Amino acid sequence: MIDKSVPSAQAAVADIADGASVMIGGFGTAGMPDELIDALIARGVSDLTIINNNAGNGETGVAALIREGRVRKIICSFPRQSDSHHFDAAYRAGRIELELVPQGNLAARIQAAGAGLGGIFTPTGFGTLLAEGKETRHIDGVDFVLEYPIHADFALIKANKGDRWGNLVYRKTARNFGPIMAMAARTTIAQVAEIVPLGALDPEAVVTPGIFVQRLVPVAAAPAAAS
Repeated sequence: MIDKSVPSAQAAVADIADGASVMIGGFGTAGMPDELIDALIARGVSDLTIINNNAGNGETGVAALIREGRVRKIICSFPRQSDSHHFDAAYRAGRIELELVPQGNLAARIQAAGAGLGGIFTPTGFGTLLAEGKETRHIDGVDFVLEYPIHADFALIKANKGDRWGNLVYRKTARNFGPIMAMAARTTIAQVAEIVPLGALDPEAVVTPGIFVQRLVPVAAAPAAAS
């Protein structure tokens, strides 16, 4: 019987080791798998390469990983904002490496990894510092830059519901990078608010098929604040 559920976030991340590359879903705090990140921090691993849309907000999620000194390199499109103080401090002190990738290129490179492509040509970044040292081509009157796929050892993502086979559905904007990251990592770990019985998910509504998910951990949603 296929059952990809695991009992806890700690068990789900137990084999993530020092030096791993880890994709983390989320657009800001929307769709951020905070409980999986907290479990990763508790595990004590370091020297991580993190692939995420931004470099953390406030004190939680990716920001907490950076605060604890666990991140060697971050690949992201939006490293600085008003509450990215942990990244700012680490970067200025030379404790973290940044690979800046335009947001569309970030998504396209992750998609390329999931699709098994060897590279993509994109016009974004041509003629800028981001294209220095990279192959370029002029195709149909447009200048392009060659970019390579972004793979990862693990992807940590957040979905709304899943079944024991790993099929996932998302809630609104929490969907963001999760589906493409699930396809681009060797091991995808999803935290969900609820694990439902097989057949409870409408097949037409499934966004991430279970073939791309290796582990599923239920994480109860925080109770709503009293009004």
